Amino acid sequence: MTKKLLMGNEAFAHAALEAGVRVVAGYPGTPSSELIETVAKLHASGTARGVHVEWSTNEKSALELLAGASYAGARCLFTCKQVGLNVASDPLMSLNYVGVKGGLVLFVADDPGPISSQTEQDTRRFAAFAKMPVLDPSTPDVGFAMMKAAFDLSERYRTPVIVRPTTRINHASTFFDVADATDARPVPPEGFERDPKWIIFPRRAYEAHGEINERLRAIAHDFHAEPALAAVNPITQTNASRETGAPRLGIVAGGVSAAYAREALCMLEERGVELPAYRFWQVGTPYPFPEETAARFAEGLDQVLVLEELDHVLEDELLRFAGRTHAALEVRGRLTGDARDRGENDVDDIAARIASFLGVPGAVPDASAAAVCDEPLPVRPPVLCAGCPHRGSFYAVKRALGKAPAVLCGDIGCYTLGNAKPLDAVDTCLCMGAGITMAQGFAVAEPGKKHVAFVGDSTFFASGLPGIVNAVYNGHDVTVCVLDNATTAMTGSQPHPGTGVTLMGPRRAPVSIERVLQAVGFECIVHADPLDLDASVAAATEALGFEGPSAILFESPCVQLVRPGAPAAVDADACTGCKKCITEIGCPGIGFDGDVRGPKSGERGQAFVDASLCNGCGLCAQVCPFDALGVPLTCEPTDAADTERPTAVSREAEAPAEGGTHA
Repeated sequence: MTKKLLMGNEAFAHAALEAGVRVVAGYPGTPSSELIETVAKLHASGTARGVHVEWSTNEKSALELLAGASYAGARCLFTCKQVGLNVASDPLMSLNYVGVKGGLVLFVADDPGPISSQTEQDTRRFAAFAKMPVLDPSTPDVGFAMMKAAFDLSERYRTPVIVRPTTRINHASTFFDVADATDARPVPPEGFERDPKWIIFPRRAYEAHGEINERLRAIAHDFHAEPALAAVNPITQTNASRETGAPRLGIVAGGVSAAYAREALCMLEERGVELPAYRFWQVGTPYPFPEETAARFAEGLDQVLVLEELDHVLEDELLRFAGRTHAALEVRGRLTGDARDRGENDVDDIAARIASFLGVPGAVPDASAAAVCDEPLPVRPPVLCAGCPHRGSFYAVKRALGKAPAVLCGDIGCYTLGNAKPLDAVDTCLCMGAGITMAQGFAVAEPGKKHVAFVGDSTFFASGLPGIVNAVYNGHDVTVCVLDNATTAMTGSQPHPGTGVTLMGPRRAPVSIERVLQAVGFECIVHADPLDLDASVAAATEALGFEGPSAILFESPCVQLVRPGAPAAVDADACTGCKKCITEIGCPGIGFDGDVRGPKSGERGQAFVDASLCNGCGLCAQVCPFDALGVPLTCEPTDAADTERPTAVSREAEAPAEGGTHA
């Protein structure tokens, strides 16, 4: 064993490997992505032996692959973020009815805030909907133990098990003792055994539903009585004495809120605040709810404060428990306004709420009170990176459209930021892949407009394929703009089918987006480098003028994949201070100094380039009407690899090679 400082996601990966996981699959999504990347790194180094790891095309594909491996007896791990579970929901709902053989754990990371997601969806609700047990870690250390227990629980009851951390658990770091090397648990000699139970006919589903209900009751008892599982549901009692008697107040907390609550209570005690007697219950197994533990916790209590992220799941369970048992228990939390009803919790806010609940409201400042400011704080919206090729794609389409009425449908990825001014090129964004099909709906409702859908190369494969088939099948007049930057950029530059790079090492032939479009029947497919403005506008004009489904493949690598070139420079003698370089494309690498004077700008000021941000893409130079911006024509590369720009075209020409690496 070796002691290592690990991020929560890295620790979860080590825990799964120590539990003997054989197959790991998922789809990248913050805050879950680092788990699979850690497994891949350990496999590549030879530390994790016998494991298969992959980024699947999407979450549905990943879970179905793992279902097959589990039926054969392999221990399997699925990873995604909370909205990714929606994509996997079809196999998920049936999988619990069919059951599993090898332990199958679903690592689903929730994102309070939301920090990097469309919604604040609570996976604990999904677990109850799917009638599937869920474990809710309060710290990375607890999560490490939970991951191992989850595999055992899954095999004991032949059910998938969800482990549901939240952002601060995923990304917190602490020290762990981890194995120097791990071996995947081998598939049992008998492997997959043919049995009618693997086929989900209605009659079998009816029987399985009863079995699910029975095992949920048994699992709830295990959460109370089985040592490894009961350990994540600890009850502590503080400040009870002969003078004060048994506590009448209780605090219930789940997930990272339990860690915040413990820290908040320590803060109050360190400040010398005299707290009344109270009982504290940390709930690590929210579903099925361990009512036996709840009964032990609630005995003699009059009031309970519930602290949790995201939804009022524990609060609802306690209310139901109090109703069924006729307990004289007042439950306070999100529903009563005694806890935040959205977003992340934090220590200061929880300390104020606990102090108020325990009757010592002056112990800490009221963190929920808004600070008084004379001026509103400046807004700093997220923007596309300097030199991002998506900026050129959006700008070219807007130029080609001119004043023609249009609806521009966006999608999930970096390019959602195309909605910001001055680009103002995204009118809608619903969920992954929806832009393509939503554009078709607009085309039916408003045929007099142009209808454009922007989709990234990774999203194209993950969830765009059904939409493009539907466009051809029903003859919808839409233009699909594939923003191919050769990676899954938003979640950390993971590979996808269009790159040919796999986590297991060998490089496959990249899947050609153009050939996919041709195969399903797109007749108009044009290519453009979005950093070549004139060519991009011409390509967009051609595709937009085509009647029926058309596609523009904008191909240029993400700025994170290539070494930056020499930065652009402003010719002070030529700059007129018109600000078109700023108001047209909005690149953060360009600023404006109102105090600079020039022969043509006069009192208007001049643009300037931030050399620390500019990567020399040259788009601004093509936008400037006065040739006041320029990029050096040559720069000395350190080696041949520095000049390579891995576009979709160059990737298609490459033969599969062994030893491909993750960009």
